[in-house]
Amino acid sequence: MTSAPSRTRIEWIDLARGIALVAMAVYHFTWDLEFFGYTEPGMTAVGGWKLFARCIASSFLVLVGVSLFLAHAKGIRWQGFWRRLGMILAAALAITVVTYFATPDFFIFFGILHQIAFASVAGLLFLRLPAPVTLLAAVLVIALPNVFSSVIFDGPWGWWTGLAETRPRSSDFVPVFPWFGAVLAGISLAKLASTAGLVERLAAISAGRWSRPLQFIGQHSLAFYLIHQPVLISCIWLFSQLFPPVIDHEARFRSACERTCAQDRDAKFCAAYCGCMIEGLAAENLLADAFSRAPSDAFRGRLRDMADLCTAQTEGTVGSGGAQ
Repeated sequence: MTSAPSRTRIEWIDLARGIALVAMAVYHFTWDLEFFGYTEPGMTAVGGWKLFARCIASSFLVLVGVSLFLAHAKGIRWQGFWRRLGMILAAALAITVVTYFATPDFFIFFGILHQIAFASVAGLLFLRLPAPVTLLAAVLVIALPNVFSSVIFDGPWGWWTGLAETRPRSSDFVPVFPWFGAVLAGISLAKLASTAGLVERLAAISAGRWSRPLQFIGQHSLAFYLIHQPVLISCIWLFSQLFPPVIDHEARFRSACERTCAQDRDAKFCAAYCGCMIEGLAAENLLADAFSRAPSDAFRGRLRDMADLCTAQTEGTVGSGGAQ
């Protein structure tokens, strides 16, 4: 591919990216509240919040694919490509280093920025392929981890693929499979829109003055991503110094336990199972340890043993309690 002239920015793409970034900040703010103890533990990892997080990540990666096609479909603009890729790689490395020292047990080694860097390079291979072929590849990438996994990919050398049998512990894990599929979906959608003439029509329509703040965020997405979490965490930390959270470990554990349990079991089973877990943890004075951001290996092993015991006891008294 040869060099291509630059395109006029499409306001609606920047607007969509800005909306996705604001939604991401809302989710992270809620996650930070949970981290500091103002909300129930595990709240953002299940139910509607979990779906919200996946929708945000999916929409952002789809927009990465759309932007990649619009920028380079008629010829890769290598100078701009390498400059952008370099900034993303530097930011991804910074995130890894900072989180390694701040939260070593949950550090980010392949998060959203690492995925974007990978997709920016791998996505070039699909720019000239027909839209149906790219869309089929997207479906296969998304489906593969649901039907295949292997111990071969267990460990740091293979976790990033998303095909390992054990999921690594990380605050932000966005592996190639299935998330690269969202980028491929964006490329194929942009191809179809371009073929139908929708891209030119969209470029000719102004999003309106009301959208300019969101467009500005969308145009500076990397800076917004890097800055917003330190700002949110700093604000919540300052608030916590004035109004520290009141933590009832038993109530928090019961709520989080029952909410997680309810994804696979009925309410009766979950109430009995979580009651058993609370009794066991309280008897060994381990309830507070259950909320540690970096629990010891010994505690995790004890928790697994206790969970197995409580599961067996509960199934023996109230039945298996299958999901309803």
